[in-house]
Amino acid sequence: MESMNKNGIPGDHEVAKAELMRGHGHLWNIIFNYVNSMALKCAAELGIADVIYRHGQPLPLSVLLTELSILPSRTDSFRRLMRLLVHSGLFTSSTAGDEEEEAYALTPISASFLVTSKAENMSPLVFAVLDPVMVDPWHCLSRWFTAADEPPAAFDLFHGKSLFELTGNNPEFNVNFNRGLAADSSFVAKLILEQCGGDVFRGLQSLVDVGGGSGVLATAIADAFPQTKCAVFDLPHVVALLQGKPTVAAIAGDMFEFVPPADAVILKWVLHDWNDEDCVRILRNCKKAIPPKEKGGKVIIIEMVMKLENEEDGSIHDETAETQLLFDVYIMTPVPGKQRSEAEWKSIFIAAGFSSYTITPILGLRSLIQLFY
Repeated sequence: MESMNKNGIPGDHEVAKAELMRGHGHLWNIIFNYVNSMALKCAAELGIADVIYRHGQPLPLSVLLTELSILPSRTDSFRRLMRLLVHSGLFTSSTAGDEEEEAYALTPISASFLVTSKAENMSPLVFAVLDPVMVDPWHCLSRWFTAADEPPAAFDLFHGKSLFELTGNNPEFNVNFNRGLAADSSFVAKLILEQCGGDVFRGLQSLVDVGGGSGVLATAIADAFPQTKCAVFDLPHVVALLQGKPTVAAIAGDMFEFVPPADAVILKWVLHDWNDEDCVRILRNCKKAIPPKEKGGKVIIIEMVMKLENEEDGSIHDETAETQLLFDVYIMTPVPGKQRSEAEWKSIFIAAGFSSYTITPILGLRSLIQLFY
């Protein structure tokens, strides 16, 4: 006989109802997840972290409101925004003074990545990724899956041109987009040079940063290894931003046509923009540009190597699995690219003519790959 609860409802029905409610709440979390991103963007635009950082101590809400010129009629709305940002781990809150006014302080995340005077500042990356130019194409992702003319990416379908064509035609977005990439490059360059810079770059006479944008990574390498002649190779409208960098040469061109010769070629966040066939084409041009391994030649790649499961027991990597999956789906909307596992990368390397490679994990989610032939 089926058990009944105290209200006379069959037990199995009650369990199913509870699961339904939990599922409904989970669905709401997914629906409203974009609010976290937009709240982060708002915080970066207002400069909340900068104001708290300048004061060097927890800042009462009233002082924060004054410093940020928040309208008095928006006080409650701003308090609610801060409550969400605290829940997201970007700030902490405490009680200040006898009046029990809320006060806010930085967390390690905001202190490192949202203070604009810090070298690790990621605010430009926030603005680039959440720019309407990048966000709007998501509204036609479902249409892209079934589009008869098969545009390479949803971005192309929405804007009528590729991401790289649009950056060439939209100077303002071009600057903002490359500032975002530069912010990430600055952080990655510091980590690489600290963790494995000597092993990777020492002894190189020349290096070309393919798709190197505004030259942040190449400049950091040139400063750390003055004997290495560094150059950035990118599209003309991109290398135009390289004015005033005396330690790094600027070379305009198309990596699908050629890559300038050097002891080493480096590609950071380039190959994940392209499908497998295009990656092979790019890497074959890189291979033509460098000498063989015995003469010191190498291709250096900085990319994610997807690894969703633990090797020991096959369980999911809780801390990074969602980030990897999000980034993999994200990248297919602005460009026809993907994130790849080691097996997927290996097949590309072999097809491009490389005989060996090494992978050095950096930053948890990214790896430094060295290719040789």
